[in-house]
Formats: sequence, structure tokens, C-alpha cells
Amino acid sequence: MTRALILGGTADASLLAAEIARAHIDAVYSYGGRTRAPADQPLPTRIGGFGGVSGLVDYIRCEGITHVIDATHPFAAEMSRHVVEASAETGTPLIALERAPWTRAPGDNWIEVHDVDAAVAALPEATAKVFLAIGRQHIAPFAAKPQHAYTLRFVDPPEAPLPFAADVIVSRGPFTLDSELEMMRTRGITWIVARNSGGDGAHAKIDAARMLGLPVIMIARPKLPERLRVESVGEIMQWLGHRACLGA
Repeated sequence: MTRALILGGTADASLLAAEIARAHIDAVYSYGGRTRAPADQPLPTRIGGFGGVSGLVDYIRCEGITHVIDATHPFAAEMSRHVVEASAETGTPLIALERAPWTRAPGDNWIEVHDVDAAVAALPEATAKVFLAIGRQHIAPFAAKPQHAYTLRFVDPPEAPLPFAADVIVSRGPFTLDSELEMMRTRGITWIVARNSGGDGAHAKIDAARMLGLPVIMIARPKLPERLRVESVGEIMQWLGHRACLGA
């Protein structure tokens, strides 16, 4: 009997949860706990970490998990590495739901870097208005360049003081091209720092940057261990032995 563990937190993970619920597959949806008010899911939900690889191994065994689906953010590298190790240790089949990374389009002005520290170094020395579209866990290194006027956008209001002065937008995506254009124009944004998340949900800011002729410092995805990876909910459902209704 199938009992799946979905490691979620992305829009694709929510689509998968809906499809799995519709197919009446026994499953648990797990949030990492970084968002204070995560979106409701049509499946039993747990929130919080597992306590490293050993904790995840214990959870898989105690809960009778037969299939693990890593649908976390492409930059949730530590969690994805733990999942690979725990699945191997328990002999549990693992698959990753991960959209392909974005590729440069005609008119894009990208500066591609390997990590956040390189993104800080790529910013100009002269004062600029910078939209940091990278999540709150990764902003601290930008304190090394406090001369810039930063705009940040979070799902939740920050609980602790920020490491530098910033204009904080509290809003949950996805965002439209028109709204991204308005935000960038209103705040006079001149540089964007983004992670190469892939997919359609967060691409509006990249389209807006192209239309406005703005440079984008694009942070590459972290390297992860080899694992079975697909790009659609339908492929996950096939892996579970079911037909998808969404066709996603």
C-alpha cells in the first residue's frame, strides 16, 4: 500500500498535493516551517524540520512511508541532500519534482554567479536601488554593501531586525508582469538579484527586468546529488502508478 511523503513549500508541491488528494492516495505533506502561515493543503500536514538525516530516517520508518517526493525549492539544498541520504538508508523510492532552470532570453542582461557571496561582489560600488528577490534566509551577506537602497519582499513580516536598512514588501505570490513592472518603476529599481528558481510562478520579475532593461544578477542553483527528477505533476502521478487529471 502506498503512503507518500511530500516535502513541499512550492506552488508545484501544492498542485501535486491536490492531485494526490483527488486520487485518494495516502500521503503526508511536510512544510519546512519557514513560513508562519503556510497555505492550507488537502492532505494531512506537518510543519517543521525532521532533525537531520537520522530524524528523517526515523520518520520514514515510523510512519510507514513507501515513497518520498522532494518538491522543495531548488535552493533548499540541505533538505534535498538529507532526503537523498535518508531514502538510501531506508531503501525508500525517491523522486524530485523540480522545474527546469530559466535560460537567458534575447534582451536579458544577466550576470550569472554561483552563490550569494558572488552576487554581493557583482553589485556595483556606486549607490543603486536593488531588488533582492532571494528570500530572507540569504540577505545577510548584502550588509557588506550598505550603500545600496534595498527592496525586499517576504511572505511574512520580518521577526528580527534586518542586517541593513531596506524597504520591505510583505506579499505572497505569484506576481503578474504588470505588478512587477509597477513595483520596479515606483521604487526606481536599477538592479535585481534573483535565484534561478525556474518555473512560471516567479518569472514575471525576470520578464519585467528585460522590459525595463535592468541588469539581473542570477544566482545558479546549488549542486545536488543525483536522483530521479521530473518536471511535472503528471510524471509524479505516473511514478506513483496513477493517472493525473491536471495534465501538468
